[in-house]
Amino acid sequence: MLREMGLGPIWRLRSRADAEAQPQEEAGAAAAPAEGPGLQACAQASTPAQPAVAKGMPAELLPATGSRPAGSGNAGRAAPTEYGHAAPSAATSMPRAPAPVARSHGADAERTRRIAALGWDELEADIRNCAACVLCERRRQAVPGVGDRRARWMLVGEGPGAEEDLRGEPFVGQAGKLLDNMLAAIGLKRGEDVYIANAVKCRPPHNRTPEAGEVAACLPYLERQIELVQPRLLVALGRPAAQALLETEVRIGAARGKLFEYRGIPVVVTYHPAYLLRNPQDKARAWEDLCFARRCMRERELQQ
Repeated sequence: MLREMGLGPIWRLRSRADAEAQPQEEAGAAAAPAEGPGLQACAQASTPAQPAVAKGMPAELLPATGSRPAGSGNAGRAAPTEYGHAAPSAATSMPRAPAPVARSHGADAERTRRIAALGWDELEADIRNCAACVLCERRRQAVPGVGDRRARWMLVGEGPGAEEDLRGEPFVGQAGKLLDNMLAAIGLKRGEDVYIANAVKCRPPHNRTPEAGEVAACLPYLERQIELVQPRLLVALGRPAAQALLETEVRIGAARGKLFEYRGIPVVVTYHPAYLLRNPQDKARAWEDLCFARRCMRERELQQ
C-alpha cells in the first residue's frame, strides 16, 4: 500500500542540467518509514520519520546535515518547520483556533441559522440548490460530501475538481485514488468510519483556489456537516481547508505535527492529495502526518 502511495525508494541520480532546470525540487526525496502501514507503525510514530539515504548516493545529492526541506500548501512553498521534534500527544494542550467569525446581520445571518437547523437530507438538497456565491454559475452540480455520517474520522479538502463536478462525489480521479491509498495505509476505508467533504461545494473555475468570500458562503454547510457527523478527529487536507476550519492564516509546513482544535475537536493538518501528485517528494511527510493523526485518535479514545 505504501508503494502505491509512492513511498518506496525514489532516489535517483540527476544530471547537472536537470538540477539547474528544476531548482525548486528537493535534493532528495524522503523514503517511507521502515515499518509497514499497519497500526503498530502508527502507534510507534511518536517522532516523525527522518529522510533515508540510499547506500552509495552521490555526495551532491545528500540532504544538508540537520536540515529538512520546506513544507508547502496549495499556494506554494512554506518556511522550514521544527517538525524534527517529537510530535505532541493528544493530551497536550491544543492551540485554539480563533472564535468563529461573527456573522453579518440580515440575510446572511438568517441563512446561517436556517442551515444550522437542517437534517442530512435537507442539508444536501440545500447544498445542491445553493446560489450564495458565483461558483454556482459554472458548476455542473454541487458536491455535498460522502461517507459514514457517524464517522470518527472526517476529512476536509479544498473544493471539487472537474471529475468531482461531473460525478457529484468528492475526491475521485487520481487524487481520490491516492487518498484511498492513504486511508488504507492506516487501516481506514472510504465510506467506513470516514466522512469526506470540502470547504467549498462547487468547483472553482479552472480548479483555482477558492476565494475568501466563496469559502465564507459555504462555511455554514461545512459547520453543519461537522455538527451532524460529530467526528472525533478532523483532518484538513491542504491550506484552504485548514484555514476554513481554523479561521486563521495557515502555512502547511508550520502546521504539520501540531494538534489544533475546532470547537473541541482535534484538527490535524497535512497535504492535499492533488498537491502530493505534483510533489511526490512530500509523500513521506504525508505518511508521517497520517501516523501522527492515528496516534492522536488512539490517545483521544483512551481519554474517553
